[in-house]
Amino acid sequence: MVAPIGALGSLGNLGSVNGINSIKPPTLGNDGPAGVGKAGGKDFGSLISDALNAVNSANQKADGLAQSAATGNAQDIAQYMIASTEASVTTELAVSVRNRAVEAFQEIMRMQV
Repeated sequence: MVAPIGALGSLGNLGSVNGINSIKPPTLGNDGPAGVGKAGGKDFGSLISDALNAVNSANQKADGLAQSAATGNAQDIAQYMIASTEASVTTELAVSVRNRAVEAFQEIMRMQV
């Protein structure tokens, strides 16, 4: 027999493992589910701009650490490796998101009206 979701708290500590009890459903307001259209009061353009700024700063940090490693001024080479990997991953993510957005746009343009 499967226990209802509300009964998880009565299973001892099992209900609180990994914060299961802290998960709350989205609240419904006048505009539909919370977070739809805006995230924390920001519009989509601002989120994209913030994400691209984060990619740029990660790349600048990696470039600065690469320059200090090349000149022999690096305090810790592991910091450079971490920053380099972070910059690589964020750039790959940005490119993937861009590619998916272009594919979605092209698919919309192929739709027949």
